[in-house]
Amino acid sequence: MAITDKIYVKNHRQLASQLETSFPKGAFKGATLDILFQGEGLAKLNEASQDRVLDFAEDFLDCDCQANPHCGCPEEKFVRYLLELRAQGLGPDAIVDVMGDDYMLYAYPGDVLSFLDDSVRTLEAVEALADVDAKPDVEKQARESRDELV
Repeated sequence: MAITDKIYVKNHRQLASQLETSFPKGAFKGATLDILFQGEGLAKLNEASQDRVLDFAEDFLDCDCQANPHCGCPEEKFVRYLLELRAQGLGPDAIVDVMGDDYMLYAYPGDVLSFLDDSVRTLEAVEALADVDAKPDVEKQARESRDELV
C-alpha cells in the first residue's frame, strides 16, 4: 500500500459539514479530489480551509496531464514532498505536524516512518544493483539520496 493511501484529510467531519456532502477521508481518493478541488465545493469552505485546499491544489495538482487529478502526478509530488521534509532533518512526528499545518492533512507517524524506511531500503537496493551493473553515477546518486534520508 502506497503512503498516499495513508494520508487523510484533517477535520474531515467539519469539511464534510461545510460542503454538505460526504466524501472519503483519504486525501488522494478520487472522490475527495473531485469534491474538494472543484470550484463549487471550494466556495463553500471557510477561508482558512480554502487557503489550505488551494495550497494543496497549487503544489500537487498542477500538471498538464489529460487525466488530472487522477493521473498519479499528485501522489508522486506528495512523495517528493515527504522525502524533502525528511532531507531537511524532520522526523515522522514533525513531518505529520508540517503537513497538517501546510495542507490540513494527517497521517500516523508510524506509517510515515515505515515509508521512510522503505525508501532507504529501496535506495540501498538501487545502489547495490548499480554497483553490480558498473554504473558509478547511479550508485553515487542513490548513495547521496539515501544519506539525505538517514
